Amino acid sequence: MKRNLMVFITAVVLMIMVMGCSKSGDTQKNGSSMQTVTVKRRDISSSVLATGIIKPMVGAEVRVGSRASGTVQHLYVNIGDFVKKGQVLAELDPAELQAEYNQARAALENARANYEYAKLDLKRQRSLLKQNFISQNQLDLAEKSFEINKAKLKQAEANLAYAEVQLSYTKIIAPISGVIASVSTQEGETVTARFSAPTFVTIINLKKLEVWAYVDETDIGRVEVGQRSTFTVDTYPATDFEGEVTAIYPKAVIQDNVVNYVSTIKITNFKGKTLRPEMTATVTIFLKTRKNVLVIPQKAVRNEGGEKIVMILGEAKPQKRKITLG
Repeated sequence: MKRNLMVFITAVVLMIMVMGCSKSGDTQKNGSSMQTVTVKRRDISSSVLATGIIKPMVGAEVRVGSRASGTVQHLYVNIGDFVKKGQVLAELDPAELQAEYNQARAALENARANYEYAKLDLKRQRSLLKQNFISQNQLDLAEKSFEINKAKLKQAEANLAYAEVQLSYTKIIAPISGVIASVSTQEGETVTARFSAPTFVTIINLKKLEVWAYVDETDIGRVEVGQRSTFTVDTYPATDFEGEVTAIYPKAVIQDNVVNYVSTIKITNFKGKTLRPEMTATVTIFLKTRKNVLVIPQKAVRNEGGEKIVMILGEAKPQKRKITLG
């Protein structure tokens, strides 16, 4: 039936009843002006419109703090600066931790010297025992001394490694590449990291952004992960940025008694532009697409008795024909 209908509609011309003046391509019948259009084939896609906000992705915004206490000696960055991963952002006064490191290093040298002496003494005591110059008890004491000094050497090495790590905390290093969004300290300020790491700067990776699209509850049922999306922002009104739906939050967001659901959209093409968090976006989410289907103007379809009706141009007069949409 559908096949016969498609062949039939393709072969005929639809008429839209329009009252008024005659236009180019109109047919005059019974004093009415009827505009005619031809059935065509094209690709049809539906979409959902929503407003959105650009947000940093998880891991794109990092608050960098200090794990050591002390006075800020140098601050090398300011808001808006671009930094690379591993770059030094700030330095604390290292005097106290440097002194502790030096003490640990000296203790290690002392422990190593005692260990080497105990090692040589043990070797000598074993040689003397073979010649029966000493008793077994003396050799046991030498072996015990060797093991004690060996353990002290390992402890000194661990203490030096710990002191070295603590000293490294005086340099605040960028964990990611990005732009400095905020600075929370100044040179000369004293920071304490006893209970929590104080924030020095906040870094945002502007290449790891996403769009939070607020989709109306009437449309959220048609949105699925993986659907293609485009959006525009006010600062670049002529640029259509591309994205893809990555998640749909289960919890609703209610604003002014309007129920919306957040759909996150990963930005797949920045089009060479710089986007920033909190920019407002106008989002279009593309739903299903049907290719090469028959199309007619919406105003050509009429409802009669619960059925969809169009008028076709007959030989004598316009005739009604029932059609199926979708």
